[in-house]
Amino acid sequence: MARRYDCNDATDRKTGLREAASAVRRGELVVLPTDTLYGIGADAFSAEAVGDLLAAKGRGRNMPTPVLIGSPNTLHGLVTDFSEQAWELVDAFWPGALTLVAKHQPSLAWDLGETRGTVAVRMPLHPVAIELLTEVGPMAVSSANLSGHPAPEDCDAAREMLGDSVSVYLDGGPTPGIQPSSIVDVTGKVPVLLREGALTAEQLREVVPDLEVAP
Repeated sequence: MARRYDCNDATDRKTGLREAASAVRRGELVVLPTDTLYGIGADAFSAEAVGDLLAAKGRGRNMPTPVLIGSPNTLHGLVTDFSEQAWELVDAFWPGALTLVAKHQPSLAWDLGETRGTVAVRMPLHPVAIELLTEVGPMAVSSANLSGHPAPEDCDAAREMLGDSVSVYLDGGPTPGIQPSSIVDVTGKVPVLLREGALTAEQLREVVPDLEVAP
């Protein structure tokens, strides 16, 4: 039976974060609030847990799961060939609504789907998410909805779709925005905007003027 915790209540939040961390370490799924939308998350280094996440959403391996982290310093152990422009984007927009697609360290023992050697990584601007990520490390996190359905802006919508496939729901109230993160590919010489979301191309070009926009 799924458990739900009100993270606007100090006692419930403390208990919920403890239970969520335990669930992640057991290879179970949790729902957590972020600064964009609610996400369904699992231990990024548990292939079985990530498989359960994709199954809960009804999503195939051809749409690999992004990874959320609690600190920019975590990038050093996850990515390689990370350019100076990529670091400038991190400095300007993290924590926040920017996802960076980078080459992951080839030595990493994870299976996020068909990533072709890359990982989509983000540090969210939400205290509950950051606290959980700081406790358990990198998490595979995707929007907490069934594939093809609208991404949830509150915990009720997430629970209605995902039910008991999730062990712990962390309810942080409605999310502050309905737009997803913007996605920038930093695997090449020039950053490429793959999806414009909460951050516009103009905002990103203030930091990396040569940003290109994918057709």
